[in-house]
Amino acid sequence: MNDWDDIRFFLAVARSGSVSGAAKTLGVNHSTVSRRIQGLENKHGVRLFNRQREGYEMTEAAWAINEQALAIEAQNQQISRTLFGQDARLEGPVNLTMPHDLFENVLAEDLAQFQQQHPGIQLKLSVTQGLRNLSNREADIAVRFTPEPPDYLVGKKVSAIQHGLYTKKSTQTKNPTGLILWQNEDHNTDWVKQHFPDTPISLQVDDLSGMYAAVNAGFGIARMPCYLPDSLNNKSITRLPIDLPSSTWSVWVLNHVDLRKTARVQHCRKFLLEILEKKKPLFAGKLSK
Repeated sequence: MNDWDDIRFFLAVARSGSVSGAAKTLGVNHSTVSRRIQGLENKHGVRLFNRQREGYEMTEAAWAINEQALAIEAQNQQISRTLFGQDARLEGPVNLTMPHDLFENVLAEDLAQFQQQHPGIQLKLSVTQGLRNLSNREADIAVRFTPEPPDYLVGKKVSAIQHGLYTKKSTQTKNPTGLILWQNEDHNTDWVKQHFPDTPISLQVDDLSGMYAAVNAGFGIARMPCYLPDSLNNKSITRLPIDLPSSTWSVWVLNHVDLRKTARVQHCRKFLLEILEKKKPLFAGKLSK
Protein backbone atom coordinates (compact mmCIF):
# COMPACT_ATOMS: atom_id res chain seq x y z
CA MET A 1 0.00 0.00 0.00
CA ASN A 2 2.35 2.71 -1.24
CA ASP A 3 -0.14 4.91 -3.12
CA TRP A 4 -1.32 7.93 -1.10
CA ASP A 5 -4.80 7.64 -2.59
CA ASP A 6 -4.97 4.04 -1.35
CA ILE A 7 -4.06 5.21 2.15
CA ARG A 8 -6.58 8.07 1.99
CA PHE A 9 -9.44 5.74 1.10
CA PHE A 10 -8.38 3.14 3.65
CA LEU A 11 -8.20 5.66 6.51
CA ALA A 12 -11.49 7.31 5.57
CA VAL A 13 -13.33 3.99 5.79
CA ALA A 14 -11.46 2.99 8.96
CA ARG A 15 -12.43 6.26 10.67
CA SER A 16 -16.05 6.43 9.58
CA GLY A 17 -16.79 2.71 9.72
CA SER A 18 -18.84 2.98 6.55
CA VAL A 19 -18.49 3.56 2.83
CA SER A 20 -21.07 6.35 2.86
CA GLY A 21 -19.26 8.17 5.67
CA ALA A 22 -15.94 7.86 3.85
CA ALA A 23 -17.51 9.09 0.61
CA LYS A 24 -18.83 12.20 2.37
CA THR A 25 -15.41 12.91 3.93
CA LEU A 26 -13.55 12.42 0.63
CA GLY A 27 -16.10 14.23 -1.53
CA VAL A 28 -16.66 11.28 -3.86
CA ASN A 29 -19.58 8.96 -4.49
CA HIS A 30 -20.35 5.72 -2.66
CA SER A 31 -19.38 3.44 -5.55
CA THR A 32 -15.94 5.04 -5.91
CA VAL A 33 -15.07 4.21 -2.29
CA SER A 34 -16.34 0.62 -2.63
CA ARG A 35 -14.38 0.14 -5.85
CA ARG A 36 -11.15 1.56 -4.36
CA ILE A 37 -11.34 -0.59 -1.22
CA GLN A 38 -12.11 -3.72 -3.21
CA GLY A 39 -9.26 -2.94 -5.61
CA LEU A 40 -6.88 -2.40 -2.70
CA GLU A 41 -7.84 -5.74 -1.14
CA ASN A 42 -7.48 -7.55 -4.48
CA LYS A 43 -4.13 -5.88 -5.13
CA HIS A 44 -2.64 -7.24 -1.91
CA GLY A 45 -4.70 -10.42 -1.62
CA VAL A 46 -5.98 -9.58 1.85
CA ARG A 47 -9.31 -8.57 3.36
CA LEU A 48 -9.12 -5.25 5.19
CA PHE A 49 -12.76 -4.87 6.24
CA ASN A 50 -15.53 -7.23 7.20
CA ARG A 51 -18.80 -6.01 5.69
CA GLN A 52 -21.34 -6.01 8.51
CA ARG A 53 -24.95 -4.81 8.49
CA GLU A 54 -23.99 -1.97 10.83
CA GLY A 55 -20.92 -0.95 8.82
CA TYR A 56 -17.35 -1.83 7.88
CA GLU A 57 -15.30 -3.51 10.61
CA MET A 58 -11.49 -3.47 10.41
CA THR A 59 -9.85 -6.87 10.17
CA GLU A 60 -6.63 -7.93 11.89
CA ALA A 61 -4.76 -7.09 8.68
CA ALA A 62 -6.21 -3.56 8.71
CA TRP A 63 -5.21 -3.01 12.32
CA ALA A 64 -1.68 -4.20 11.45
CA ILE A 65 -1.18 -1.36 8.96
CA ASN A 66 -3.31 1.33 10.60
CA GLU A 67 -0.52 2.97 12.59
CA GLN A 68 1.77 3.09 9.56
CA ALA A 69 -1.02 4.56 7.43
CA LEU A 70 -1.58 7.30 10.03
CA ALA A 71 2.14 8.10 10.04
CA ILE A 72 2.16 8.41 6.24
CA GLU A 73 -0.90 10.66 6.42
CA ALA A 74 0.83 12.92 8.95
CA GLN A 75 3.94 13.09 6.75
CA ASN A 76 1.84 13.94 3.69
CA GLN A 77 0.09 16.72 5.63
CA GLN A 78 3.47 18.07 6.72
CA ILE A 79 4.65 18.19 3.10
CA SER A 80 1.43 19.92 2.06
CA ARG A 81 1.76 22.53 4.81
CA THR A 82 5.42 23.17 4.01
CA LEU A 83 4.67 23.77 0.33
CA PHE A 84 1.60 25.84 1.10
CA GLY A 85 3.64 27.86 3.56
CA GLN A 86 5.94 29.06 0.76
CA ASP A 87 3.10 30.34 -1.44
CA ALA A 88 3.64 34.09 -2.03
CA ARG A 89 0.52 34.71 -4.15
CA LEU A 90 -2.38 36.86 -2.94
CA GLU A 91 -4.81 34.50 -4.62
CA GLY A 92 -6.35 31.13 -3.94
CA PRO A 93 -8.46 29.76 -1.07
CA VAL A 94 -8.18 30.68 2.60
CA ASN A 95 -10.12 28.44 4.98
CA LEU A 96 -11.51 30.32 7.98
CA THR A 97 -13.28 29.03 11.05
CA MET A 98 -15.04 31.00 13.79
CA PRO A 99 -18.24 30.79 15.86
CA HIS A 100 -21.32 31.62 13.79
CA ASP A 101 -22.47 34.40 16.13
CA LEU A 102 -19.08 36.11 15.85
CA PHE A 103 -19.22 36.01 12.05
CA GLU A 104 -22.87 37.03 11.75
CA ASN A 105 -22.84 39.90 14.23
CA VAL A 106 -19.26 41.20 14.31
CA LEU A 107 -17.12 40.22 11.30
CA ALA A 108 -19.37 39.52 8.29
CA GLU A 109 -19.31 43.04 6.83
CA ASP A 110 -15.57 43.43 7.41
CA LEU A 111 -14.79 40.14 5.68
CA ALA A 112 -17.01 41.16 2.76
CA GLN A 113 -14.88 44.31 2.47
CA PHE A 114 -11.69 42.20 2.54
CA GLN A 115 -13.01 39.96 -0.25
CA GLN A 116 -13.91 42.97 -2.39
CA GLN A 117 -10.41 44.37 -1.90
CA HIS A 118 -8.80 41.00 -2.76
CA PRO A 119 -11.02 39.26 -5.32
CA GLY A 120 -8.28 36.71 -6.02
CA ILE A 121 -8.58 35.30 -2.50
CA GLN A 122 -11.50 32.91 -2.06
CA LEU A 123 -12.67 32.83 1.54
CA LYS A 124 -14.09 29.51 2.73
CA LEU A 125 -15.88 29.76 6.04
CA SER A 126 -16.70 27.07 8.59
CA VAL A 127 -18.77 28.36 11.50
CA THR A 128 -18.00 26.04 14.40
CA GLN A 129 -17.58 26.33 18.16
CA GLY A 130 -14.65 23.97 18.67
CA LEU A 131 -11.17 24.26 17.23
CA ARG A 132 -11.14 22.85 13.73
CA ASN A 133 -8.17 20.60 13.02
CA LEU A 134 -5.60 23.06 11.72
CA SER A 135 -3.03 20.25 11.39
CA ASN A 136 -4.71 18.76 8.31
CA ARG A 137 -5.74 22.18 7.00
CA GLU A 138 -9.45 21.91 7.64
CA ALA A 139 -8.85 25.57 8.43
CA ASP A 140 -5.95 27.95 7.75
CA ILE A 141 -7.02 30.62 10.26
CA ALA A 142 -9.17 30.20 13.35
CA VAL A 143 -10.75 33.03 15.33
CA ARG A 144 -11.45 31.44 18.66
CA PHE A 145 -12.57 32.12 22.21
CA THR A 146 -10.18 30.08 24.31
CA PRO A 147 -8.19 30.41 27.56
CA GLU A 148 -5.01 29.10 25.90
CA PRO A 149 -4.44 27.72 22.38
CA PRO A 150 -2.64 24.39 21.80
CA ASP A 151 1.13 24.40 21.27
CA TYR A 152 1.02 23.52 17.57
CA LEU A 153 -0.79 26.77 16.78
CA VAL A 154 0.68 30.25 16.67
CA GLY A 155 -1.43 33.31 17.18
CA LYS A 156 -2.19 36.48 19.02
CA LYS A 157 -4.52 37.21 21.88
CA VAL A 158 -6.64 40.21 20.91
CA SER A 159 -8.74 40.89 23.97
CA ALA A 160 -10.06 39.42 27.18
CA ILE A 161 -13.79 38.74 27.14
CA GLN A 162 -16.12 40.55 29.53
CA HIS A 163 -19.52 39.16 30.47
CA GLY A 164 -22.57 41.05 31.64
CA LEU A 165 -26.05 40.24 32.89
CA TYR A 166 -28.67 41.14 30.31
CA THR A 167 -32.44 41.19 30.31
CA LYS A 168 -35.34 42.74 28.44
CA LYS A 169 -36.24 46.17 29.79
CA SER A 170 -39.80 45.08 30.46
CA THR A 171 -38.57 42.20 32.66
CA GLN A 172 -38.58 42.79 36.41
CA THR A 173 -34.94 42.83 37.59
CA LYS A 174 -35.19 42.98 41.39
CA ASN A 175 -37.27 39.83 41.59
CA PRO A 176 -37.05 38.39 38.07
CA THR A 177 -39.35 35.62 36.96
CA GLY A 178 -36.61 33.47 35.47
CA LEU A 179 -32.98 32.81 34.60
CA ILE A 180 -31.56 31.64 31.28
CA LEU A 181 -28.58 29.33 31.83
CA TRP A 182 -26.31 27.05 29.85
CA GLN A 183 -27.29 23.40 29.86
CA ASN A 184 -24.55 22.45 32.34
CA GLU A 185 -25.38 25.28 34.79
CA ASP A 186 -27.62 25.36 37.83
CA HIS A 187 -28.12 27.45 40.98
CA ASN A 188 -24.55 26.68 42.08
CA THR A 189 -23.25 28.95 39.30
CA ASP A 190 -21.36 31.83 40.96
CA TRP A 191 -23.36 34.78 39.63
CA VAL A 192 -26.65 33.02 40.32
CA LYS A 193 -25.67 32.16 43.92
CA GLN A 194 -24.50 35.72 44.55
CA HIS A 195 -27.26 37.73 42.92
CA PHE A 196 -30.33 35.54 42.17
CA PRO A 197 -30.23 32.45 44.44
CA ASP A 198 -34.02 32.18 44.73
CA THR A 199 -34.91 32.86 41.11
CA PRO A 200 -36.13 29.82 39.15
CA ILE A 201 -34.50 28.66 35.94
CA SER A 202 -36.81 29.46 33.05
CA LEU A 203 -34.71 28.03 30.20
CA GLN A 204 -31.42 26.22 29.56
CA VAL A 205 -29.72 26.54 26.16
CA ASP A 206 -26.68 25.26 24.27
CA ASP A 207 -26.10 28.16 21.88
CA LEU A 208 -25.30 31.85 22.43
CA SER A 209 -27.66 33.10 19.74
CA GLY A 210 -30.39 31.01 21.35
CA MET A 211 -29.61 32.59 24.70
CA TYR A 212 -29.89 36.08 23.22
CA ALA A 213 -33.19 35.18 21.55
CA ALA A 214 -34.49 33.93 24.91
CA VAL A 215 -33.57 37.23 26.58
CA ASN A 216 -35.27 39.15 23.79
CA ALA A 217 -38.38 36.98 24.16
CA GLY A 218 -38.60 37.81 27.86
CA PHE A 219 -37.55 34.52 29.47
CA GLY A 220 -35.51 36.42 32.04
CA ILE A 221 -31.88 37.26 32.83
CA ALA A 222 -28.81 35.73 31.19
CA ARG A 223 -25.06 36.05 31.54
CA MET A 224 -23.65 36.70 28.07
CA PRO A 225 -20.35 37.87 26.60
CA CYS A 226 -20.91 41.57 26.03
CA TYR A 227 -19.88 41.52 22.39
CA LEU A 228 -23.08 39.82 21.23
CA PRO A 229 -25.85 41.99 22.75
CA ASP A 230 -23.74 45.14 22.46
CA SER A 231 -23.05 44.56 18.75
CA LEU A 232 -26.78 44.11 18.09
CA ASN A 233 -27.58 47.30 20.04
CA ASN A 234 -31.18 46.31 20.68
CA LYS A 235 -32.68 49.19 22.68
CA SER A 236 -35.17 46.88 24.39
CA ILE A 237 -32.37 44.83 25.99
CA THR A 238 -30.39 46.28 28.87
CA ARG A 239 -27.29 45.32 30.81
CA LEU A 240 -27.79 45.23 34.56
CA PRO A 241 -25.49 47.41 36.74
CA ILE A 242 -23.83 44.34 38.24
CA ASP A 243 -20.08 43.93 37.71
CA LEU A 244 -18.88 40.44 36.86
CA PRO A 245 -15.25 39.27 36.94
CA SER A 246 -13.40 39.11 33.63
CA SER A 247 -13.49 35.76 31.90
CA THR A 248 -10.36 33.62 31.70
CA TRP A 249 -11.17 33.25 27.99
CA SER A 250 -9.93 35.65 25.33
CA VAL A 251 -10.30 36.29 21.61
CA TRP A 252 -7.45 34.67 19.67
CA VAL A 253 -6.49 34.67 15.98
CA LEU A 254 -4.68 31.40 15.32
CA ASN A 255 -2.98 29.52 12.50
CA HIS A 256 -0.69 26.51 12.19
CA VAL A 257 3.01 27.18 12.76
CA ASP A 258 3.85 25.95 9.23
CA LEU A 259 1.64 28.56 7.55
CA ARG A 260 3.45 31.66 8.77
CA LYS A 261 4.93 32.43 5.33
CA THR A 262 1.83 31.88 3.20
CA ALA A 263 1.09 35.32 1.77
CA ARG A 264 -2.69 35.11 1.46
CA VAL A 265 -3.06 33.51 4.91
CA GLN A 266 -0.90 36.17 6.51
CA HIS A 267 -2.66 38.95 4.63
CA CYS A 268 -6.03 37.73 5.85
CA ARG A 269 -4.67 37.16 9.36
CA LYS A 270 -3.29 40.71 9.49
CA PHE A 271 -6.65 42.09 8.35
CA LEU A 272 -8.54 40.13 11.04
CA LEU A 273 -6.14 41.29 13.75
CA GLU A 274 -6.52 44.93 12.72
CA ILE A 275 -10.32 44.70 12.64
CA LEU A 276 -10.56 42.85 15.95
CA GLU A 277 -8.14 45.31 17.57
CA LYS A 278 -10.52 48.13 16.65
CA LYS A 279 -13.36 46.15 18.23
CA LYS A 280 -11.61 45.56 21.56
CA PRO A 281 -14.04 47.85 23.44
CA LEU A 282 -16.85 45.59 22.22
CA PHE A 283 -15.23 42.46 23.67
CA ALA A 284 -14.22 44.30 26.84
CA GLY A 285 -17.83 45.31 27.51
CA LYS A 286 -17.09 49.04 27.40
CA LEU A 287 -19.92 49.88 24.99
CA SER A 288 -22.66 49.03 27.49
CA LYS A 289 -21.05 50.48 30.60
